[in-house]
Amino acid sequence: MKLFKNILVIADEASMSDSVLDRAKWLAQSNDARLTLLDIIDASPDDLEGMFAVLPGRRARDIQDAVMAFHAQRLEGFARTLRESGVEVSTRVLNGTSFIQAIRQVLTEGHDLVLKGADQGPDRPFLRAPDLHLLRKCPCPVWILNGEARAKSGRIMATVDPDPQDRARDALNHRVMELATSLAQQEGAKLDVLNAWHVHEESTLRHSFIKMPADEIQSIISGEQTKSSQRLAHLMAGFREFGDSMRVLHIKGIAADVIPEHVDSEGIDTLVMGTLGRTGISGFFIGNTAETILNRVSCSVLAIKPEGFVSPVQLEDGEQ
Repeated sequence: MKLFKNILVIADEASMSDSVLDRAKWLAQSNDARLTLLDIIDASPDDLEGMFAVLPGRRARDIQDAVMAFHAQRLEGFARTLRESGVEVSTRVLNGTSFIQAIRQVLTEGHDLVLKGADQGPDRPFLRAPDLHLLRKCPCPVWILNGEARAKSGRIMATVDPDPQDRARDALNHRVMELATSLAQQEGAKLDVLNAWHVHEESTLRHSFIKMPADEIQSIISGEQTKSSQRLAHLMAGFREFGDSMRVLHIKGIAADVIPEHVDSEGIDTLVMGTLGRTGISGFFIGNTAETILNRVSCSVLAIKPEGFVSPVQLEDGEQ
């Protein structure tokens, strides 16, 4: 299965690295995809013009043009390396807020994946505000690579939360599984599929104030476990052909705790997850569980929106 055909690679100075370049090349070659390298100057044209206004005559315009040319030349250096490997590449330099310009590029050119290196540092969290904005608001899948990412993944984990009665959630779970299984097969990686389940208000039910017998509590827990297990089995029935190459885990616990713990204990390098909040509503970007997980993991993350997601970032007048 060809996963992606039109990949946008964020190649600004803070994000671009050998890891991102290697992964972009591998994805393009594996999927017969074309790449667009995007560098974003984090200032509007008006900001640059105002900053250089102190220079005499045409000097301001010359310097502004030189800044743009520098970024374009830098991108061409990366593009040349990729073209030598047979990859179709184009380049673009834009001005403005980085995540907004990246999303507008997606909307304009119909990219089906955004690939970006995390803007990491020794005293910074893995995902900083610009990357989180991109993950929350970009309509296509976003893949944020950590600094240790290699050209191919070795350990992939897909997180699912099946519910056949919820059509949006069910479709998103299938999309997560399609991408995770295809990616694992394409990259020769081991795949874990994890579904965390829990009983609402279990600690309250066990409190002495409720006076609920232990056998009744256990009956409720067993019932919830059975229903959750059946929902998971229903989802996995569509992916039986991958049974020998993946491990399915049904773990009791809060997903926001269980998933980061499994990432750390198992050495997961790529987490594939859905970010279901609500669909079709601009401004409701991501579910609370997904938000918490994104703030607690340090592996590379491939985040997928549900069908019908509407980005709050829109094209400006005149853009198509």
